[in-house]
Amino acid sequence: MLAAILSGSGPPAFFTQAATVIVAGAVVAYLGARAGLVTIVGFLLAGVLVGPYGLGLVKDPALVDAAAELGVVLLLFTIGIEFSFERLAKIKRLILGGGILQVVLGAGVTAALVAALGVGWRAAVFTGFLVSLSSTAIVLKLLADRGQTTRTHGQVGLGLLIFQDLAIIPMVLLLPVLGGQGGSAGEVALALGKAAGIIAAVLLVARRVMPPLLEMVARTCAPELFLLTVIAVCFGTAYLTSLAGVSLSLGAFLAGLVVSESRFSEHALGEILPLQILFSATFFVSVGMLLDLGFLLRHLPLVLAAAAGVLVIKTLTTAASARALGYRLPAAGAAGLLLAQVGEFSFVLNRAGAQAGLSPLGRGEAGSQTFIAATVLLMVCTPYLASAASWLEARKGGGPSSTPADDGDEGELEGDDLRMENHVVVAGYGAGARRLVRVLEGTGVPFVITTLNPEGAREAEAAGYPVLRGDSTRQRTLERVGVERAKVMVIADDDAATASRITTVARMTNPTMRIVVRTRYLAEVDPLAAAGADRVLAEELEAVVQLFADVLREYRVGADEIERQEAAVRAGQYAALRAEVMPRMPACPLDEDCLEARTVTVRAGAAAAGRGLAELGLAAYGVRVRGIRRDGVWDEAADEVGGVLAPGTELALAGTAEAFARTAPLFRPAGGSLPAPPAPETGRARSKARGNVDTEQVVTLAPRESARCEHLAAVHPVHPGSRGCEECLRTGDDWVHLRVCMSCGHVGCCDDSKNRHASAHFTATAHPVMRSIEPGETWGWCYVDEVEL
Repeated sequence: MLAAILSGSGPPAFFTQAATVIVAGAVVAYLGARAGLVTIVGFLLAGVLVGPYGLGLVKDPALVDAAAELGVVLLLFTIGIEFSFERLAKIKRLILGGGILQVVLGAGVTAALVAALGVGWRAAVFTGFLVSLSSTAIVLKLLADRGQTTRTHGQVGLGLLIFQDLAIIPMVLLLPVLGGQGGSAGEVALALGKAAGIIAAVLLVARRVMPPLLEMVARTCAPELFLLTVIAVCFGTAYLTSLAGVSLSLGAFLAGLVVSESRFSEHALGEILPLQILFSATFFVSVGMLLDLGFLLRHLPLVLAAAAGVLVIKTLTTAASARALGYRLPAAGAAGLLLAQVGEFSFVLNRAGAQAGLSPLGRGEAGSQTFIAATVLLMVCTPYLASAASWLEARKGGGPSSTPADDGDEGELEGDDLRMENHVVVAGYGAGARRLVRVLEGTGVPFVITTLNPEGAREAEAAGYPVLRGDSTRQRTLERVGVERAKVMVIADDDAATASRITTVARMTNPTMRIVVRTRYLAEVDPLAAAGADRVLAEELEAVVQLFADVLREYRVGADEIERQEAAVRAGQYAALRAEVMPRMPACPLDEDCLEARTVTVRAGAAAAGRGLAELGLAAYGVRVRGIRRDGVWDEAADEVGGVLAPGTELALAGTAEAFARTAPLFRPAGGSLPAPPAPETGRARSKARGNVDTEQVVTLAPRESARCEHLAAVHPVHPGSRGCEECLRTGDDWVHLRVCMSCGHVGCCDDSKNRHASAHFTATAHPVMRSIEPGETWGWCYVDEVEL
């Protein structure tokens, strides 16, 4: 190969065929996705197109088979990580009940029908094994894309799929017996004992060895070393288990279960996922290459009959298994349609069976071609079957009420993902993030932290904060913390390059979320803003802001005026500090609903760019327009605003987190054509308190003569720092009564209020004395001595 490169004689043959597989897979999968097909189906069709029975562009199937083998190993490895022993324990009822029943029924009914056609019992049982398994990859993809993982039929499907993926272990162990290469009771017992020993060893390694090993590697903060270690665990475990007679793919699955026991399992999954996607795509392309189009056309009635038979058997046996667990018929039937195809593990099992002399229907190559053709047809039909399943469950009342009352574990299936909304995603846990989350916790704002730093993660967990150990530059990590429903993301401690990558991924995932980035230098502001950040705080200039704010306070300038000046300086990424005359900006209206109000920028390439406001149909999404800003000028008469929305236009919108999530196609950069709006949804409204405290007044405290307090030296006349509770005014919460700190003038809400910001201020600052600032009240309170003054 090196000689060919140096001589300039063209690319090696293997590279030409590898490039053909990758390019064809990408192009055909894209065209399939545009047509509404799952990408896996596109990979299958690409294999049919370029394979030896199609255009014949790939002539060395051994090359594709090698890549496909890696794809299977990595696919099972990632599935093992996602399952984890804890998750398997939570769904034990579906596994031990429905899963066993579904596989036994599916395999048994198929074997009985095939045997009735005159096929030997060994081939009949092997065919039953193949038919009993469904496609985990396709079903999980469909459920995730349609948001149906928590629907009843989705829960049942997930539970049964997990058992099917585990059932392949004893199936592979029994293949030599079915192939006539063994069969005595002692040999079967030896095989099962060997499997039990392997699983026991895996459990031991998972509990004792893997967590400290991955933590030790993670402490190096070297992503390439972590990825290499994860790959070594996958391949090494698969190789060692293969020496014991277990297939490489099953060894990889067990390796995934081992890694799942580490707190860095999400990090490992994020690192391995791109490789898994690449090689799994190659696996499905290789499956498509096995389909003989000539055979399909010559035996079309046979293939259609086989596909119809599998469809009926899988639907009925799956539905019967769900009914046996107490699910209503509509939900059970929907689960049956969802799992009516044959899965990718069946191809793995078919390859292993061929080595043992087994074939589907006992017909050798003809049986294999019938099986492959029927499987590809069912996989292509799966999205339509899934749509029929959703319609059946929704129309016939198979909703949450159809889950058995005594069923306590199925609901945990979706519990791996964070179910929050309107929260703050804090990327990283450095010094800035540590200070931020303390403030967020004190004010009651919901938040979640993502970090790769082991020490920081342990510290946050010890403090009781929600933490996900994962890479914030990975879309999967952000999806796990619910970024599509988040209100704000804060990137406080990362370098500019990393912050830019996080911002780009987050902005594509949630185009309506506000992204705030902290950086060091002014030169980094514009690139981060171009990446999608709404506010970039540069330490280089933030010090100037704090300096002039402190001077204005010393000259008794009102708190509202100081806030206006600070907002004016920060507007336009500190453009005001570069101008000769600093402009003033109007104050933000405090009667806006904080949690449901967002300022969304129309970005170049978005579907909303160049459209009229009325054309977007935001009301149909459940979003209300409060105002619009063009060229720095706000117009609150939203109903009267005309003209098109040019890039850079800002919209003041209000709606729920789910409503904003539905508008994502309108505002996502390079969003494409304008989608059809959904049916309108009614939004929520919430009343908000307004502050009416006079910030110019001088507040004093005259303690009672009988008051015994050792902290009166800290009391002095103060000006109230704001017109109401400072934190509640920012978050939009109501309060009951107001208190003022006699050390610094902070105004906070009382302990009868929801947030208790006055007490929180004492906890944070140790300022001991406060006074009621309610009309007609002059009493004070010492937090330290717990005495009324």
